[in-house]
Amino acid sequence: MRLYVYVLEGRGLPPEKPAGGAYVKLRVGNHKSRTRMVSGSRDFLWNEEFVFRVEESGEEEEIKMRVFYEAGYGAGAGGKQLVGRVRVPLSQIWDGEKQTLPPTWFSLQPGHSGRAGSKSDDSGNILLTALLYGRSDKNVSIQPPFANFLINSCGDQPTMTNHSPLTNTENSISESFAGHTHLEETPSRGEESSLHEEGYATSILKDCDSTEFSGELHRDDSIVDDLLSSSFEELIQILQSRDDAEMPEDLQGGVLLDQTYTVEPGVLNSLIFEPNSNFIRDLVEVEGTSHYEEGPWTWKTKDIPCLQRTVSYIKAATKFVKAVKAIDEQIYLKANGKNFAVLTSTKTPDVPYGDCFVVNLMYKITLVPQFSSSEESTESTRLVISWDIIFSRSTIMKSMIEGTARQGLKESYKTFSSVLGQHIIPATSSGVLDKNQLLAPLELVHQSDWELAAKYFFKFTVIFTILIWLYALLHILLSKSGNFCLEFNGLDLPDTLGELLVAGVLFFQGEHVFHMISYFAKARFQRGSDHGVKAQGDGWLLTVALIGGNNLPAAVLGNADPYVVFSCSGKTRTSSVQLQTVDPLWNEILEFDAMEEPPAVLDVEVFDFDGPFGLEFSLGHAEINFLKHSSEELADLWVSLEGEVAQASQSKLHLKIFLDNTKGVETIKEYLTKMEKEVGKKLTPRPPHKNMIFQKIFSLPPEEFLVEDFSCYLKRKLPLQGRIYVSARILGFYANLFGHKTKFFFLWEDVEDIQVLPSSFATVGTPALLIISRNVRGLDARHGSKSRDDEGRLKFQFQLFSSFSIASKTIKALWRAKTSNYEGEAKLLGDQLSRDGQNNYDDTESLSSSENTSSFSNAFSAEIPISMELIGEVFEGGELEKKIMEKVGCLNYSATEWKETKPDNHERHLRYKFSRHISVFGGEVTCTQRRTRTAGGRGWVINEVMSLHGIPFSDYFHVNLKYNLEALESMPPSCQVDVFICVTWLRRSKFRKRIAKNIFDKFAQRSKEVFDLCEKEILPGE
Repeated sequence: MRLYVYVLEGRGLPPEKPAGGAYVKLRVGNHKSRTRMVSGSRDFLWNEEFVFRVEESGEEEEIKMRVFYEAGYGAGAGGKQLVGRVRVPLSQIWDGEKQTLPPTWFSLQPGHSGRAGSKSDDSGNILLTALLYGRSDKNVSIQPPFANFLINSCGDQPTMTNHSPLTNTENSISESFAGHTHLEETPSRGEESSLHEEGYATSILKDCDSTEFSGELHRDDSIVDDLLSSSFEELIQILQSRDDAEMPEDLQGGVLLDQTYTVEPGVLNSLIFEPNSNFIRDLVEVEGTSHYEEGPWTWKTKDIPCLQRTVSYIKAATKFVKAVKAIDEQIYLKANGKNFAVLTSTKTPDVPYGDCFVVNLMYKITLVPQFSSSEESTESTRLVISWDIIFSRSTIMKSMIEGTARQGLKESYKTFSSVLGQHIIPATSSGVLDKNQLLAPLELVHQSDWELAAKYFFKFTVIFTILIWLYALLHILLSKSGNFCLEFNGLDLPDTLGELLVAGVLFFQGEHVFHMISYFAKARFQRGSDHGVKAQGDGWLLTVALIGGNNLPAAVLGNADPYVVFSCSGKTRTSSVQLQTVDPLWNEILEFDAMEEPPAVLDVEVFDFDGPFGLEFSLGHAEINFLKHSSEELADLWVSLEGEVAQASQSKLHLKIFLDNTKGVETIKEYLTKMEKEVGKKLTPRPPHKNMIFQKIFSLPPEEFLVEDFSCYLKRKLPLQGRIYVSARILGFYANLFGHKTKFFFLWEDVEDIQVLPSSFATVGTPALLIISRNVRGLDARHGSKSRDDEGRLKFQFQLFSSFSIASKTIKALWRAKTSNYEGEAKLLGDQLSRDGQNNYDDTESLSSSENTSSFSNAFSAEIPISMELIGEVFEGGELEKKIMEKVGCLNYSATEWKETKPDNHERHLRYKFSRHISVFGGEVTCTQRRTRTAGGRGWVINEVMSLHGIPFSDYFHVNLKYNLEALESMPPSCQVDVFICVTWLRRSKFRKRIAKNIFDKFAQRSKEVFDLCEKEILPGE
């Protein structure tokens, strides 16, 4: 049971010297407490509440009270004088119907035997009331409050308050301090020694006058135990029950963080200050903090009632200070459910001059209501963290200490904001806008074909042609009637030279208008657009909103007719053609189908339209690296185009790019499961704080996830110890040697080859990994390369791994997974074509599969004076093949080794990119080659199934090549080479003949160049 005792007022106490004050000591059983000391002449106002624990058998207990004068009032020992005593038996409350002692005046008895109601010398009177709560043998409904009557400072009579302990037992606790505390302005920096001793929180929470202390709560140790057992949510509810304090101002040092989040204020408050918060655990691990210990949230009532706790930890070493112990004292200044304010005072006594200053942080959490168009309010919360530093004494190092603290806090709260963003969603300054909200206006402003036609044809040429035709037709009609005609001097209709001139004008104008109409139809209907085509599947979805362009290069005659081709992970999307403009406006949304792995790069190419496979002119191109842009930057991006004409015109494209993961964590788990088979070990998702460190080191977007990291040495002029970090898209290296940081990363697409170097003296007796980049790729990481060869390829050497086998398998598996996607696709297509035979979708022309040589067209045939063994080197994947293929325009050429599938049957895969000389689109090619012996065993037949990526209509067809190589019986040795080409159509297309002719011409020319170079390279060496 709990006994609530209220010491309200004292009157008529003996007059003494007007100095010091009076206070009351209370005792119930073994529990003691006391009031604060108040001043007065003979009347004293306390208005204080006390709570005691009483046992069920405590009916015989008494409430014992003694009133004392402090020094200056009497001459008692120790500077205090006993004024009088009073004893109140609990039986008066125990046996009452409502177990309540109404407000009653008790006479103070001098000496040691005073008892309520006894007659003795007049020592004054004291007003008391009490309430017994929680008896198990009584089923009572108590309507009065803990103190039914509290003295109103404005009058002499008690006033009724309306609170029920059965409704909320702890309400009085919050009343005890919320009613008598208020917030003062932040003290100036000049207030030093006394402020430092009392603590900054004590300086903010000042004592008010006596009327503001109504209902102050004092407890014995047993009640403290009860409050310690309360949960954090219950303690916050106690604060919220009565909170009339104003929100404090920001501290004078400045604002460290000002961010809005899409959560309720109570959720954000719990996330930051709740004991054992997941957010705090992640923050501690990311910052490298050790020995982190949280004290419980407790009520402190010795000076000022408040909710506070103490947190101690050892801060990780930074470039400013070494690792030091810090102690935080956190105090709630305000909590009403919608607004919270917490003051943190941090002491670091171990740092130089640490006893001279205290760093204060103010956390302000406020509700920011926002209203949507649907008239439904969505709550968001603003978090503002400000700081200040208070010096207890002057020091010449003051400015240096302030500067170091300011810089350290800024870096620390960047990490704080980043980690917090992983737990709750930050809102932008303009509100919470998702992808659909940003793209919705584009759907409304997208121009229809009729609007574009009106804009294109509303020109003088078209209007004049129409008018002159109407004029001539009207003249003919009027001439037939014989009454009137439209002829005038110089214009004879018909039968004169004027008629001929008019006919000529009509003809040429009509022809011009006809070409305009056909050109418009060709651009709008034959070219088409991927706008409005919805993405399919689940995984990584890429959405590109093409807004417009600025200062695109003009064509040779008039303005350009631009359109844009986007390529990503082997998939392409094409915009519509905008006619006769250098500042086009598209407002089109292009969606890529779901991808299993996060894409790294988006290729952008702008063309001047002249037919799908004609001589299109490239106006400029760009490459967008997703890892170098945040999601906010991608959501509104201006891209500068590269290329001679584009750079001269300073051309730009306006894009909005969104990369979404529809499967969430499941996508990461599926990727790791797939990689486990290649790596040969269990791969598990890394904890959030590890990902945070990885993303922070290399400034990566939040969707990038760490797969593994390994300790190793980077071989340069001097070995450098660090760590390799690998993810689905990058390989990065980071080292920190005495504060000197070395870091770089490159994409897996930038890597041409990974080689294992055997143990040697140069590798310190252990195997090493040699990573070779592609030409002019990965240049951002060149400061970490060991060397650069004549072809411009960077070489990175890593050695001294703790486990070389696991590291090499993991790195190679991730590289192969990223670079072999298209090879696997080509292999599947080749298998399908071999099984299915003919795949024909057109009724007017028959096109066969690669197994039917009768439908192939002979593209090249020649007798080459080279032996069969030497010419076979062109298909062996060695340096000769790579050299020849790159010279004919096959960039980044790579080939796997031949693998025997059957006796005298072999298979391999190729991958390369077209140079701009071969295709203005660029584009990427993946091939599957099968090699078999000829019937006579004197040569080889090589069938090649080719899949093109990144060019228009590439998903409509596949190219089949067939090489017949056969040795001739002649001296010197020679062989017959025949190359056949066939196009296999997968979808209907009106441009089939044009595309097929273009492909035949290109590959016939390439075949001739390949074997001419073969002859030049081999013959001089014989």
